[in-house]
Amino acid sequence: MRPDQAEALRTLRKKDKMSTEGADNRGEKKDYRPGVRMISVTSGKGGVGKTNIAANLGYLLSRMNQKVMILDADAGLANIDVILGINSLYNLSHVLNGERTLADTLVEGPGGIKILPSASGIPEMAELSRGQKLTLLDELNYLNDSLDFILIDTGAGISSNVMYFNMAAREIIVVTSPEPTALTDAYALIKVLYQRHAKRRFRLIVNMVRNPTEAKEVYDRLSNATDQFLNLTIEYLGYVLLDEKVKQAVLQQKAVAEVYPNSSAAKCLFRIAKEICSEEILFSDEEGTIKLFWENIIGRNCG
Repeated sequence: MRPDQAEALRTLRKKDKMSTEGADNRGEKKDYRPGVRMISVTSGKGGVGKTNIAANLGYLLSRMNQKVMILDADAGLANIDVILGINSLYNLSHVLNGERTLADTLVEGPGGIKILPSASGIPEMAELSRGQKLTLLDELNYLNDSLDFILIDTGAGISSNVMYFNMAAREIIVVTSPEPTALTDAYALIKVLYQRHAKRRFRLIVNMVRNPTEAKEVYDRLSNATDQFLNLTIEYLGYVLLDEKVKQAVLQQKAVAEVYPNSSAAKCLFRIAKEICSEEILFSDEEGTIKLFWENIIGRNCG
């Protein structure tokens, strides 16, 4: 670039900045606003109750007058609809293939939550043609004004599919249990997302604990490891007590917070949902849109 071209570019940028600042001062433009909060609920290994927690948080947030969609992003063991006793005829693959619209695919769950059932081969979205990408973005973007939260129930582990959705989410909740292997795998997941994909904020839910003390001990062990080896501080979001009512709710294909709201597990989940709901998070014009979320997924490739 020639010096005169560079100077012209700097002048243009300066004018743009002054114009934007002037609009802000006159109140003609709002830089930040509430947007759709896209939260992945993820885990290092299976069997820690991740999907159950995602389902219950979705239900509880909806009971707090939030508009919620749960995206079942576990292509291998998609079962949000099974846990909630919902029959879904279509899934995301039908949208990608042009067989159904997104409106046809969404199903309603308890409390009015919307559920987008999973499709196998989610990473193949990165190989869509430009036309397919634009079609998908248009289909999903119409939800932007009708949702407050998208909860993404990812698969477990550090596979490519899991990375896709954790990369695209703005907030990450890691679910673990007191089992040593669960703790080790949670650390591995956080390490990969932090070192390879520059994710820096992680919040921990410790599930299936006998008491709050055990939960805090689990958090301390994981937090000490991330502090020492990654120089990363993780946040403690809460715990869920081991509760027989959870198993009973699963057998009924219901959220435990719906059928046993006074159970110890449901009360724990309510506290976590209330904490999430009480946060005021503002986004710039593009940050709070579903379009940006899907652009992050289909526009990136990760191994």
